[in-house]
Amino acid sequence: MKKAIRIGLSVIICAGLVVGYYYYLSHRNDNNTTEDATKVTEVDKILQKDFDEQYPTSPREVVKWYNRIITAYYGEEYTDEQLEEMADQARKLLDDELLQYNPKDTYLENLKKDIDNYKTLNKKIVQSSVSDSNDITYATVKGASCAYVNAYYFSKEGSNYSRTYQEFVLRKDSKGKWKILTFRLTEGEDNE
Repeated sequence: MKKAIRIGLSVIICAGLVVGYYYYLSHRNDNNTTEDATKVTEVDKILQKDFDEQYPTSPREVVKWYNRIITAYYGEEYTDEQLEEMADQARKLLDDELLQYNPKDTYLENLKKDIDNYKTLNKKIVQSSVSDSNDITYATVKGASCAYVNAYYFSKEGSNYSRTYQEFVLRKDSKGKWKILTFRLTEGEDNE
């Protein structure tokens, strides 16, 4: 009788292990799909940033956020609605004077044309970088605090790579926030 009980318990334990292992294997993939579904993209991170409550505190940080947005314009997947929301985020970083010259509709129309041009050329921004805090130049121009920040963009067009340099001029607004007033292409240094 004791032998029959031991055999019965062994069979039940083995059956439990087999069923448990089967359950584990069949539900293991469910966890992976849940993780994939909750993966936050760069576009999501940009759209979740609340510039009204957590505006970047330095000129360098403003340009870094702007670069993240434009890199996403040319290299990420998104919907038309997300593009408009990213454009709104980028416009929050721009000076009021620059916004006057670029109304939202015009800005968005030109942006879409530029993005289409990039896609036609099979071009995308691979990486962007902003100069170190020590390399930022500060000045007072017509009574306004200004900062000059250099950035570069490493782009890929087909199988060719190129580097573009820009200088951003930021101005402190009446609330003490650094805003992009203008930017222009510049010549980069060979050692960069």
